[in-house]
Amino acid sequence: MRTFGFAALACVLLLPTALRAQRERLSPDEVAYVEKTWPNAKKTSTGIRYVIERQGHGQPPNPGDKVFVLYVGKLLNGHVFDKVQDPNNPFTFRVDRYSVIEGWDQTMETMKVGEKRLVVIPSELAYGTTGQRPNIPPDSALIFEIELLKIERVQ
Repeated sequence: MRTFGFAALACVLLLPTALRAQRERLSPDEVAYVEKTWPNAKKTSTGIRYVIERQGHGQPPNPGDKVFVLYVGKLLNGHVFDKVQDPNNPFTFRVDRYSVIEGWDQTMETMKVGEKRLVVIPSELAYGTTGQRPNIPPDSALIFEIELLKIERVQ
């Protein structure tokens, strides 16, 4: 009987955490748009949707590794708010060092060199309720087409 009581107590204590991790982070309109536009998109436990457009190879970057990427950032209405497309001058940053939005760090942790991925990042893993005026309104989910060109490993 004690085992059942302990198991029930554990479920009661852990259930709110599990539900919070799995709650939908896109608005109903955003979910409908994403599901219609990318019906095969996978969803992470934090609410990021993604489609692997080209497979990569090797191991994903580790925290602190420097990555070199090309990308196009868009709003759901298709408006391009930022892009870096020159392979000779890619965007670089260190993974998991708070230099990019949280959704980017989470995405990079699973990408491989050569991979090209379409990613839909919920607002709270991007610029949240403040947005980034004038290009990104508050509470905006963001779409990125990201290509991971290279990883420089931390020694």
